Amino acid sequence: MHHDVRRPSVARIYDWLLGGVDNYPSDHRVGADLLDIAPGSRTGALSNRAFLRRAVHVLARDYGIRQFLEHGCGLPARDNVHEVAQAVAPDARVVYVDNDPLVVAHARTRLVENPRTAVVDADVRDTAAIFADPAVRRLIRPDEPTAALFVSVAQCLGDEDVTPMIERVKQRLAPGSFVVLCQFTSPYADVRERVTRLMREATDGSWGRLREEEEVRGYLDGLEIIEPGLGDVAHWRAERRPTLRDAEAELIAWGGVGRLPAQALRGAGTSPNSADRDAARSS
Repeated sequence: MHHDVRRPSVARIYDWLLGGVDNYPSDHRVGADLLDIAPGSRTGALSNRAFLRRAVHVLARDYGIRQFLEHGCGLPARDNVHEVAQAVAPDARVVYVDNDPLVVAHARTRLVENPRTAVVDADVRDTAAIFADPAVRRLIRPDEPTAALFVSVAQCLGDEDVTPMIERVKQRLAPGSFVVLCQFTSPYADVRERVTRLMREATDGSWGRLREEEEVRGYLDGLEIIEPGLGDVAHWRAERRPTLRDAEAELIAWGGVGRLPAQALRGAGTSPNSADRDAARSS
């Protein structure tokens, strides 16, 4: 499959920030511009990735989660979700979802190494298509708790998409499931505006918005937030105390982990099928 390497991609820019090799000069230029605006972008990306690893490890080890659904998996990196989960529990099952052709191609050749792991080529907003996919039906058992992962996804979507997407997924999860969420935030309006403009223009609109912490907090409304709560994910169950930095850093990877209540969300309010149909009509 042909990939236009002249056009920057969110996945490849993120890969460049992480020190990966699956990126091109067009991505380097945007990454450098991003660092000019927010020098903490690389630290935030590394912190975000480390949080994902810790969250998956904790959920598999301490909460017995055996199925994981990662929305917007991005390009393969070290310690991917299935590697972390299956190191704790070899029977853990993982489905990765992305619709970037390069991401899907790389994931299918480098990630899918056993029958308990699969890649779904789908828009993360298309919950109905994701849950109807044969791989999801095979690996994600609807009556068992699942960890739904949204790490560095919300920032790529518009305001009209993020909350409805997360709510649709929550409606399909068994009681006791978890939502793992993290996105870049900034307390500075000019940083939020400049980063948003840069990324939207560079990716031809494949970007949502850099948000404030309180906006991200709202995505986990109705869930029990597990310790240590929401905040800079560099501090989330970190084995070693992170290097102290300015509390008003220009860019922070912010989020946490929430657990669905024991009472199922299904049947409360809009049904999952009707919500999916509404989303499909509006997309």
